[in-house]
Amino acid sequence: MTTYKAPLRDMRFVMQDLLNIEKHYQSLPACDEVNQELIDAILDEASKFSEEIVAPLNAVGDEAGCEMLEDGEVRTPPGFREAYQQYVEGGWPLLDQPSRYGGQDLPMSLGTTIREMNGTANWSWAMYPGLSHGAVETIDTHGSEKQKAMFMEPLASGRWTGTMCLTEAHCGTDLGLLKTKAEPAADGTYALTGSKLFVSSGEHDLAENIVHIVLARIPGSPPGTKGISLFIVPKFIPNEDGSIGERNAVRCGALEHKMGIHGNATCLLNFDGATGYLVGEENKGLSYMFTFMNFARLGTGLQGLAHSEFAFQNSLAYARDRLQMRSLSGPKNPDGPADPIIVHPDVRRMLLTQKAFAEGGRALIYFASTQGDILTKSEDPEARGLANHVLSFLTPIIKAFLTETGFESANLGLQCFGGHGYVNEWGVEQNVRDARISMLYEGTTGIQALDLLGRKVLGTRGKALAPVTAFILDFCKRSRKRKELRPYLKTLVRLTRQWKSLTRKIGFAAMRNRDAVGAASVDYIMFSGYVLLGVAWAASARAAYRRLEEGTTEEAFYRAKIQTAEFYFAKILPRTESLLKTMLAGPDSLMKMDAEQFMF
Repeated sequence: MTTYKAPLRDMRFVMQDLLNIEKHYQSLPACDEVNQELIDAILDEASKFSEEIVAPLNAVGDEAGCEMLEDGEVRTPPGFREAYQQYVEGGWPLLDQPSRYGGQDLPMSLGTTIREMNGTANWSWAMYPGLSHGAVETIDTHGSEKQKAMFMEPLASGRWTGTMCLTEAHCGTDLGLLKTKAEPAADGTYALTGSKLFVSSGEHDLAENIVHIVLARIPGSPPGTKGISLFIVPKFIPNEDGSIGERNAVRCGALEHKMGIHGNATCLLNFDGATGYLVGEENKGLSYMFTFMNFARLGTGLQGLAHSEFAFQNSLAYARDRLQMRSLSGPKNPDGPADPIIVHPDVRRMLLTQKAFAEGGRALIYFASTQGDILTKSEDPEARGLANHVLSFLTPIIKAFLTETGFESANLGLQCFGGHGYVNEWGVEQNVRDARISMLYEGTTGIQALDLLGRKVLGTRGKALAPVTAFILDFCKRSRKRKELRPYLKTLVRLTRQWKSLTRKIGFAAMRNRDAVGAASVDYIMFSGYVLLGVAWAASARAAYRRLEEGTTEEAFYRAKIQTAEFYFAKILPRTESLLKTMLAGPDSLMKMDAEQFMF
């Protein structure tokens, strides 16, 4: 049986020692009353909820799954509904929602910590409230005042939940192929007809209403992505007074039988002339939906962090207790029949890899969430513009890199358990299965990589990359007074310069052959992630050295930060060397073979 303990000490290290979060909040007029006392109180209470209420349902959800009932209704696993009701009654959904909709107006970065804890404790359960945040952002940003009055307060409070209805059976990622149609009605609404696939939390019994955010085509619209519009389609049509009205013509046609996340209802939804409300202007739906998708992509990056953290916690506990063989350097448990496996170098490699990805990933995604604070709370247009730029650049990297490393960590967790990890009684194989979807939904790793390299970097002639590399070089310059960090800084300067150089080389290659972008893109996004995680670990080591110099009763904690940084630079960051070579190898070895030559 797996366990979960909220990593409050490391969360506070990132917030206090790395991000100086209290000063950050004080710089934002809307958040200037958020102090450390309030932060600690929220973290403590949220950790109890995640550990005591949500975590025990993780294995329950995996074993029981969701059940399809008559008339397209879905029953969630035992305990899920009760946990969600406690979540809503505790006011947790309102934590970082706008006060104009009943929220507490606390910063996004504080809400991120809550979502991390719930997600690591039980990702399937956490998806139900998690998607509502994207629905709120989309309607608040692009919806009409009438739509906001109708949907925002129930969504923000958690009384209603939201979904994202994008793809169809024949589409995959190519949404330009979608066929769901929206016929205008005399009353200004639209009648939506079609089917949507892979809708997370698409039908359930947790909330009184479900608000679907749906992409569809209005007759006569241009073909492809230019002719897509966005609609709000509720399960129950609200009455004028906000109460629940008649059942809409949207129903779950099937539950997907999945590899993992069994506790979440992934649905095929059928729209049979369902009443929908157009969001914004016609044919701008895909651009509007990116508000939702970008939020979901950051949330999926958080999922990667969750699987790394979960794997590390359970692998570490097992490695400390499991006795097997003797240490090559002599017995470490002479009174026992064997040594605990944590003494073996290869087990240390796996544990330190998990630790490096979990704690480094936390630093990266928490930093990104502070940019979200600035974007939504700052009164300085220039600061908001820079934050938007940084967040836009980081989003595909966080989504792709943290989910890839999260899956790697989950697999290493199973490996630490050996044969016991392969059977389900220990729960670590569930972590592997649950993690695998993270690299697929909200845009695969390949799609994120094309977005980063093709659209954001080469599409701006390198302008999107420039502020990021400038920040890294400036960080290295400001940190070089500490001699212990100089080897790390030297490596980061070299890699940052190579990052800029290889970007130019790929750009020139793409002018001759467009396939050069696709051939290099995944390696490029992973290279980017490793470099950024290197910055996070250099910053962590710098903060740890400073704390040790000042004097602390937690010397072991800060020493571990320095030692993990040393491991990352010695054993993980060198992966960039092979990525440099494969990125510049070009597309020829991939594209020479004719499709007919692929045979078995």
